[in-house]
Amino acid sequence: MSLLSALGGVTWLRSGHLLARHFSQAARRGERPGGEELSRLRLDDLAPTPRSAQGLELLFGLSPCLLALRAARRRVARLLLQAGRSGLQGERAELLRAAEARDIPILRPRRQKLDALCRYQVHQGVCMEVSPLRPRPWTEAGEARPGDNPQQLWLVLEGLQDPRNLGAVLRSAYFLGVDKVITSRRNSCPLTPIVSKASAGAVEVMDVFSTDDLDGFLQAKARQGWLVAGTVGCPGPEISGSSEIPVMSCSEFLWDRPTLLVLGNEGSGLSQGVQASCQLLLTILPGWQLPPGLESLNVSVAAGILLHSICSQRKGFSEERKREQLLQGSREPSATSGGPTVSSGLSSGSEKERQGAFLRPCDPARDHRGKGLCD
Repeated sequence: MSLLSALGGVTWLRSGHLLARHFSQAARRGERPGGEELSRLRLDDLAPTPRSAQGLELLFGLSPCLLALRAARRRVARLLLQAGRSGLQGERAELLRAAEARDIPILRPRRQKLDALCRYQVHQGVCMEVSPLRPRPWTEAGEARPGDNPQQLWLVLEGLQDPRNLGAVLRSAYFLGVDKVITSRRNSCPLTPIVSKASAGAVEVMDVFSTDDLDGFLQAKARQGWLVAGTVGCPGPEISGSSEIPVMSCSEFLWDRPTLLVLGNEGSGLSQGVQASCQLLLTILPGWQLPPGLESLNVSVAAGILLHSICSQRKGFSEERKREQLLQGSREPSATSGGPTVSSGLSSGSEKERQGAFLRPCDPARDHRGKGLCD
C-alpha cells in the first residue's frame, strides 16, 4: 500500500482503486483528515483474519505474549513480530522459538501496521491473535480448610470495571503472593488484552475465578471459619450505616487466620450486600488532613498498600527477619553506651536469599526476564 501526499489533499492507492479525500472537506465535516480511510486500512502484507468470527482477540506486549505462550492456556492463531528490528535477541528470540516449537504461523509486519492493528496501544513490536482468557468458576478453586494454613489470603474483587485498574491489581496480587483471586461476574471487566498488558502478563500465569453470587460466596466462607475483611475509605458518614462492623487501619490488622480481602468498585466501593457480609472493614489512614475530593486512593494503589501490609506478616518471612535483626544487633556495637543498637542497613547474603524466597510467586516472569514483574 503506498501513501502519496499531494498539496491540499492526501491520496491513497489501494488494490488498484484510487481513494481521494481533501483536508478541507474533512474539516468542514468536523472529522480528522483521512480518519475514515485510515480506520479501514488493511495490512497489505497480512491476510486478514476475521478475529471476531473465530472468537479471537489481539494480545499485545512482550511479556503478555511470551507468558501466554509459556502457559499454553490460549489457542494462538498467529504471532506478529515487528519487521525492521536489528535481529531478534533475548525475550523476542525466546518468543520466536516458542512459536516455532508449536508450529504457530509467524508474520513480520511493519511498525505502522501493528500500530493500526492494535489501535495504537503500546505493543513493543509484538502481537498475537489468541483465544480469550476467561475466569474459571470459583467452584474449581478447590476447598481450602482454615486449619491447613492460618495465613491463606484470597483477594475478592467486586465490580472493578477499568481494565488497567484490574490489571494493576492482579499484578500486585501475583507479586505479593495472594493465593487466589475471585471476581464478581456481574458488572466486572473481563480479562481483556488491556488487562493482560496492565498486569505485565501476570494474568496469563495466575488463576482467576469468578462467581455469580458474591454475597453467598462470602457468607459460605465465613461459616467455614474464614475472616471476611472488606475495605473502605477514611471512616466517615458514608459508612455510618455499617457502624456495627468494626473499622480498622490496615497497619493495625493482625493476620492470624485465613482471610478474604474484598475490594469494591472504583466509584461506589462495596455494595451494601457485600459490605453486610464482611466481619471487618480495613482502611488506609492518610498522612495528614486532606481536602475534599482527595479522601480516597485509586483502587489499584489501595490494593498494593493493603496487600503489602498483610503479606509482609507472612509467618516465615517476618520471623526470619526478626531473627536476623536480633543477630545483627548482638554482633554490632551500640552507637552510644547503653543506647539502642543501630543496624548498618546492609543486607547479608542469607537475608537476600530469604527475600528471593519470599518473592517466589514471581518465578514465571523472572525465568524470562531475570527479575520480578517489572516494566
